[in-house]
Amino acid sequence: MTHPPSTATSSRTGSPTGTPADADRTAVRARALTKVYGQGEAAVRALDAVDVDVERGAFTAIMGPSGSGKSTLMHLLAGLDTAASGTVHLGLTELTGLDDRSLTHLRRDRVGFVFQSFNLLPMFTAEQNVLLPLELAGAPVDHAWVDTLVDVLGLRDRLSHRPAELSGGQQQRVAIARALVHRPEVVFADEPTGNLDSRAGAQVLSFLRRSVRELGSTVIMVTHDPTAAAYADRVLLLADGRIAGDISDPTPDAVLTSLDALRPLDDAAVR
Repeated sequence: MTHPPSTATSSRTGSPTGTPADADRTAVRARALTKVYGQGEAAVRALDAVDVDVERGAFTAIMGPSGSGKSTLMHLLAGLDTAASGTVHLGLTELTGLDDRSLTHLRRDRVGFVFQSFNLLPMFTAEQNVLLPLELAGAPVDHAWVDTLVDVLGLRDRLSHRPAELSGGQQQRVAIARALVHRPEVVFADEPTGNLDSRAGAQVLSFLRRSVRELGSTVIMVTHDPTAAAYADRVLLLADGRIAGDISDPTPDAVLTSLDALRPLDDAAVR
């Protein structure tokens, strides 16, 4: 069964400052989020008053045609970039009101990141790479939690290996363990299978899904691959800087059909 893209609508329900009950259900919330690059006639509106609620303990994928604003949206939700206007909340904390120092601490303590390039330190072992966020934060190691991550991600026999001794899929699994080791509220994954073959990519996506199902993680992933998006619980579709669709329980065919329906919107925006 296919799921046609829904019409983009603005959902402004709930208090903009949030409530404890909202925070229990919602990991990340954006309201009227706008991002503009450049000035004057050269200005490009990458995001146009986007409203998003991301459920806690769920796997959400963000997709859209090239230039739709999906990476910009993820960067703003993660506090990696600043908005022209609008707000982003991580739980009850408004990111858009934080200074650089506070944002740095928030990203270190409450957010995890998995990128297309694994970003492992080559001189460290897999175990040292996994534990690095705790060392940088001066935080104690929860050995039981680390053991759980290692076993779920299948890294037990790779902990003493350095990145050069690991396959691409193994390196990405180490990166996922590193992103989860400090129990972040949200893990942001930016094209996490982009440098992997199909088999390794499927393994990494399965581990991300398991981290949600078995470890209670919240994952937000940007991807261009309908098959990758089908591992998620929900797919948000962007076109021309706006939310253009929302698919629950996605399948590759449903995602592909919806993306195909969005491309004329994107082409018209370019023209």
